[in-house]
Amino acid sequence: MPGRSTRLIVALDTKDTAQAVRWRELAAGHADAVKLGLEFTYARGLDAVRAAAGDSPLFLDLKLHDIPNTVASAIGSLAALRPAMLTIHASGGRAMIAAARRAVDETFPSGSRPLLLAVTVLTSMDTQGLHEVGVPGSVEEQVVRLGRLAMESGADGLVCSSHEIAPLRQALGDGPVLVVPGIRPAGSALGDQKRVMTPAQARAAGADWIVVGRPITRAPDPAAAAAAIATELSA
Repeated sequence: MPGRSTRLIVALDTKDTAQAVRWRELAAGHADAVKLGLEFTYARGLDAVRAAAGDSPLFLDLKLHDIPNTVASAIGSLAALRPAMLTIHASGGRAMIAAARRAVDETFPSGSRPLLLAVTVLTSMDTQGLHEVGVPGSVEEQVVRLGRLAMESGADGLVCSSHEIAPLRQALGDGPVLVVPGIRPAGSALGDQKRVMTPAQARAAGADWIVVGRPITRAPDPAAAAAAIATELSA
């Protein structure tokens, strides 16, 4: 989308605090935020999450999914981390998303509320995978269905594959903040991702944020890899 600014989140996917800090420091100046998720949080705990993120805006990707009261209580427990963004599963339903919205509004001061982002369909899933868990139709149909539900229920934005950016923009307009994992620079290995784009393609499609992990952190020169993606986003 012409004129849209797309920013970079570096995924610090490790169980090692020192390694996470090193990657964050190497990417500093090129990344706009860092992501810490289940792998690191379960291994090291919330104090280590705070240490690993340092002064960088934190995308806390824990994908909360439980009964409404439990999700709301969990968000209260995460407030001390002061995340810039946190995730819930849209498939948790309207009541759960609404409870998460209330918890964010009641727990965080007005000027420091994180973006509440609803995960639609994981980028490791394809249509066959959805059918295996009882979801009919295509990935695109399910993403738009869950995206509409999440935004109606109080989410600030969505986590989606790059291939669902255009359908979501068509269905929901420019309002939702779209955070897009599964981004791979040209020539990178796909790993366990099935629905991917390059950074430039995601920017052109209308992503607000892209999440990049292994192509930066496993590169011979992570700082140079992050710089190259930042340059591609600003071209």
